[in-house]
Parts: sequence; structure tokens; C-alpha cells
Amino acid sequence: MTEDQIDLYARISHSRTADEVVQQIELLILEGILRDGDRLPGERELSKRFDVSRPILREALKELETRGLVESRHGGGTFVADVVGEVFSKPLIELIGRHHKATQDYLEYRRELEGLTAELAATRATDFDRDILTRIIERMRTAHHDGDFNDELASDVELHQAIGESAHNIILMHTLRACYRLLTQGIFFHRNSVFDAPGARDRLLSQHEAIYDAIMAGDPKAAKAAAQSHIDFVAASTREAERTGEWARIARLRLQQRDQAS
Repeated sequence: MTEDQIDLYARISHSRTADEVVQQIELLILEGILRDGDRLPGERELSKRFDVSRPILREALKELETRGLVESRHGGGTFVADVVGEVFSKPLIELIGRHHKATQDYLEYRRELEGLTAELAATRATDFDRDILTRIIERMRTAHHDGDFNDELASDVELHQAIGESAHNIILMHTLRACYRLLTQGIFFHRNSVFDAPGARDRLLSQHEAIYDAIMAGDPKAAKAAAQSHIDFVAASTREAERTGEWARIARLRLQQRDQAS
């Protein structure tokens, strides 16, 4: 760790109780600094960095595990639990996935959420946030230029998540993460159906760049408009993909029926 880096697990400066350790780790998860799947340092290192005894640390980790925030893996250490996945229950996710209306409702919800998030990010993003956004947009441009479809999709979600973090609103950030989780799981629609439309990849990159540029310029009005325009395009592309897919299905059935009749 260099001199200008901040230790996540800083020394507990008060009474050094398990509750204070719990609170510090909870805040790291709440603020999105620690994400699901992140591994905590080993017990010896963590107790040293917090400057607490190992019995106090064990008590704190046990309490965090009871609260469902961390999980111990035998022989593998302690990891942040999948708290994002619990925002939508499994039965609700399956129910949403079975009904078409949910897709448009999801995009309508995201349109308002993304607009507000980009607007806040344009006014609240720090220099560190802007550095993260710049790294992601550069990675997106490289993936687009190289034709790396998977990396372009990954950087798409990563950019939206980073914008959510730049808004510095805890509820917005975690709500968006839950939305993106459903998106990456293909609950609503397959994202490649949007990317596969003629010229769509170029337009999507331009839309992401417009959101990025507005945030970097500190222009909340432009950031909101760019974010909502992006979701409008995704919604229209999804409807078109569904429509042409249905046309193809019907045409295939007609051809099949004619072949059988001849």
C-alpha cells in the first residue's frame, strides 16, 4: 500500500469492540466499496489493521455472517455475501421473466432511474469518480474498435454501475445494481438482440459517450437527457427485435405447414 492509499480496514479508534468492527465493515458494503464476492483479508491481517484482538474480530465476523452480509468458505476465507441478489426474490424474478409486460415496465423504470442517476452524477462526481468513468469508457471504445462483443457488453454494465456510484446515493446505487443483475441474467431480454441490429453498436457507443461527456462537463440537464435517450433507444430496439422475431416465427410455421401439405 502506497502512502496516498486509504486503508479500508482502518484502525478502530474508540473502544475497539466487535460492534465497531461490524459497523465499519457494514459501511464498506453499504457504500459499495466492498462488493459481493470480495474476499476479506485473513484473520491475522484484519485484526492487525483494525487493531483489535482476534477474539473480538471473530465475534464481529460471526455477527456479520448471522446478518447475511458475509459468508465463510471452508479453507477459503471470508467473503462478502451476495446481498444484491436478495433485492428481488427468486419467485418474483421467475414471475417477471414469464410475462412480457414486465420488460417494458422494467425499461420505463430504468429510464427514470438512469436519468436521475446521471443527473446526480453530473453534480456529485469527484475526481476519483471521473477517473473510473474515463477508464471504463476507454475500455468500451477499445472493445468496440476490436469487435470484442463480450467485453463491450461487460463495460456497458460497468459504466452504468460506475455512474450509479458517482451519484453518491446509496439507495440508487443498490437499486441499480439489482436492475443490472436482472439484465445480465437475461431475465427481460437478451442484450445481444439489441447489439445485433444494424448500426446499433455504433449508436450505443455514441449514447454512452454522450452520457459520459455530460457528466464530465458537470451538466446535469444534458446528462439526464442523454441517459433517458439511451434507454428510449434500448426500449425501441427491444420492441423491434421482438416484432421481427415473431414475424420470423410465423413465417417459419407457414413454410413448415406448406412443406407438410405438399
